[in-house]
Amino acid sequence: MPFQAALRLSAAMCAIPLMAGCALGPRMVELNRIKYNESVKVTSERQLLLNIVRLRYVDSPSSLSVTTIAEQPELAASLQALPFFTAAAAGLSPGGYAGTILPQAQLSGSVRPTLSYAPMDDQEFTRRLFTPISLEGVAYVGRTTWPLSTVCRLYLENLNWVPNAETGSGPVPGRAPEFEMFIAGMAALVRLEENRKVVLFSEEREETVTDPVPAGPGSASAAVETVKAGCEYRQLADGGWVVVRKKRVPVLRAGNLKDDDPDWEVFCRAFRLDQACRSFDITTDQLDPFLPEGKGESLRLLDMETRSLIQVLFFLSQGVEVPAEDIVAGRAPQTIREDGQPFDWQQVLGGLFKVRCSKGKKPPAGAHVAVQHKGAWFYIEESDAASKSTFHLVMELSRLEVGVRTGQSAPILTLPLNGR
Repeated sequence: MPFQAALRLSAAMCAIPLMAGCALGPRMVELNRIKYNESVKVTSERQLLLNIVRLRYVDSPSSLSVTTIAEQPELAASLQALPFFTAAAAGLSPGGYAGTILPQAQLSGSVRPTLSYAPMDDQEFTRRLFTPISLEGVAYVGRTTWPLSTVCRLYLENLNWVPNAETGSGPVPGRAPEFEMFIAGMAALVRLEENRKVVLFSEEREETVTDPVPAGPGSASAAVETVKAGCEYRQLADGGWVVVRKKRVPVLRAGNLKDDDPDWEVFCRAFRLDQACRSFDITTDQLDPFLPEGKGESLRLLDMETRSLIQVLFFLSQGVEVPAEDIVAGRAPQTIREDGQPFDWQQVLGGLFKVRCSKGKKPPAGAHVAVQHKGAWFYIEESDAASKSTFHLVMELSRLEVGVRTGQSAPILTLPLNGR
């Protein structure tokens, strides 16, 4: 090959990595972002389901969070020009040689993702895991697209001290829980919601936060400081001053009701409410569980005792089917009714959550999410819309309740993965 042609080829080969490098970053995003997203989503769902199944077997739950994904694409190119000489065998005169250049080019690439994991079993995680969801949290979720009845069945231990299978908020209880009145009241609430007869909203009210104080020379400066603190300094009729602040109170409001509405009657009877009232403040820890006879009826508030995330997970674990041999062997405890027969937890969780189990080398074809534990597959059916909805609600709220915090102090495990 003539020397000038070799130079032109060399220039062309050097341009290849430059052009490829310009497109490498954006191209990697197109190729890998959705794949990483799908992998994180699927493994997060499996991890949550596995922890629910573990609790059914009274095993300890554990979580590992993917904190960062760092991808390092590399592109390497090389070009060599090797001299090649021909002799008489190629038709030249004896002793004569002719030279030429043989170019060799190589282009290679690699992607080295680095995944960082954070164990979520530190002290702060455990504290949040055992902290009951706040009243504001219940009200917030209740105003989302999830039905209020679903939120109440999932996150309430009791309502006006009417129990919602309270013993199911821990390891599998030996005796059947008390739940019938709560479920009946929630079923009536479902029908009231569907017919737009009740709605949950927050009402703004004023709250006095100090005792009255007499007016004085410092009143003006005190008023300024009060405003800075988000409150108001208000003068009373007698010349004194008090500090007030505005707050939003969650309220259940009823409307478009007839006096003899059957669902409203069932709802009020189940939770001992004043049937003539149409607005109920939603509170927590304000109702005495041991009120005197007659004082616990015709209530005008909905007082809630909420569950923590670990209690919610225990509650859902009661809806996990287990192989019969695991019950016989004592690996999975069982709830027994008073007549000695097994208690069916779908009486409590029906229409809310159910996990099926099967044997085999592969997960069932109709599984939405599946995990393997103790030799069996546990899965939520793709066709079970109610269980899928509940599962994803818990997934999202668990991220809010116990997600990885900024400045996490737990040790982080980083794994570099080499790939092509």
